[in-house]
Amino acid sequence: AAPPLLPAEPGEESSLEEQRAAPDAGSPISSFFNGSGTKRLPQAIIIGVKKGGTRALLEFLRVHPDVRAVGAEPHFFDRNYERGLAWYRDLMPRTLEGQITMEKTPSYFVTKEAPARISSMSRGTKLIVVVRDPVTRAISDYTQTLSKKPDIPTFESLTFKNRTTGLIDTSWSAIQIGIYAKHLENWLLHFPIGQILFVSGERLISDPAGELGRVQDFLGLKRIITDKHFYFNKTKGFPCLKKAEGSSKPHCLGKTKGRTHPDMDQEVVQRLRDFYRPFNMKFYQMTGQDFGWD
Repeated sequence: AAPPLLPAEPGEESSLEEQRAAPDAGSPISSFFNGSGTKRLPQAIIIGVKKGGTRALLEFLRVHPDVRAVGAEPHFFDRNYERGLAWYRDLMPRTLEGQITMEKTPSYFVTKEAPARISSMSRGTKLIVVVRDPVTRAISDYTQTLSKKPDIPTFESLTFKNRTTGLIDTSWSAIQIGIYAKHLENWLLHFPIGQILFVSGERLISDPAGELGRVQDFLGLKRIITDKHFYFNKTKGFPCLKKAEGSSKPHCLGKTKGRTHPDMDQEVVQRLRDFYRPFNMKFYQMTGQDFGWD
């Protein structure tokens, strides 16, 4: 006989509280036949930062059998919040008991309203921030924009409000995003620091298995992703997966990843290093981690 079908998901009009209280009907086997599981709001979110290594982290994590993630960036807590939690939940993949639902939207980290909004969805949400040397992050950000709009001004001219005085234009988002300590203060008004994991974008490249070990521990997952899963692609300068999720082929990140950065005026780079140093020091203090950016 055909396995009994699970009842349909609770209607969107019933409150999330009621849905959470409703027991999952049927055995894991019957839910497997019924499109495997239930859509749940994410228990963990990669909230930042842009050009830090968030796509790499998400792709590496998806190798884990207990991680189910949305591929595209939902941008719910910054751009689509008025669509409501039911809309957001509907974007999520189905999960079985014990699996973790995840998404990544790197702009959340710098969005003023995001901490309060995520906290009101669930105060227990685990947050992951992939951070990278703010200077190389800014150059990478600029490089990405340049690839889409080749006629933008030079990096140097965008960096300074006034080249003569060397005053840095902190309103330019490429600079603004890297002031991590300032953004973090906003999150700490709503979440304890222990609920936020800071992943080093540099170590994600130099020692992916080591960083993934920390992430799996933080998420309460078995350490399944190990160095056996990675090989280093010399052309790209990136670690790649020997097998991607649901495939037997090796998988490197797409063509837009690992772009060559244009040559920068070294004096400008030095000015930026000096500008970021005090913020970096404060960030190391706040997180209890030295990222070795200077």
